Amino acid sequence: MATSPPANLLWIWFTLLLALCLQVMPLADGWQVWRPDWLGLMLIYWCMRDPLRVGVLHGFVLGLLVDLIEGAPLGQNALLLSLLAFLCALVFARFRAYSLVQQAVLIFVLLGMIQLAEQWLRTLFGPFLMHLSFLVPALIGALLWPWLTTLFEALGRRHARD
Repeated sequence: MATSPPANLLWIWFTLLLALCLQVMPLADGWQVWRPDWLGLMLIYWCMRDPLRVGVLHGFVLGLLVDLIEGAPLGQNALLLSLLAFLCALVFARFRAYSLVQQAVLIFVLLGMIQLAEQWLRTLFGPFLMHLSFLVPALIGALLWPWLTTLFEALGRRHARD
């Protein structure tokens, strides 16, 4: 990702709220496993693109919204998305130097760690069967990353021209 001027805060929140809508959109039971972590992807994108504006607080607020919408234990998603934003802050400097393929691998690792933490939290809150299919959204997110970041960089350049 090349260095570019800071994004408009309204555009950042619009994309994050759009990702929130995609995240909580109802799907049939068999299709839930195939849904990428839209909110995690968008949060990673903005944490890497504009780390001075988007960070742990954004992850916390968005996580609380997910908790309220899904009826999850209050703070569960807030903790997970805050952790994701914190991990992004840790790898920010290296991440920007990576190619898109290397970034996608790191996205898989970041989202996979968050998915693993979510599975662990679910086992704490009650009986829950854990199997490796929880990594499918992380894998799909990693596969979507090059297209997502290219699309948003192009939109950002177009917005800067206008």
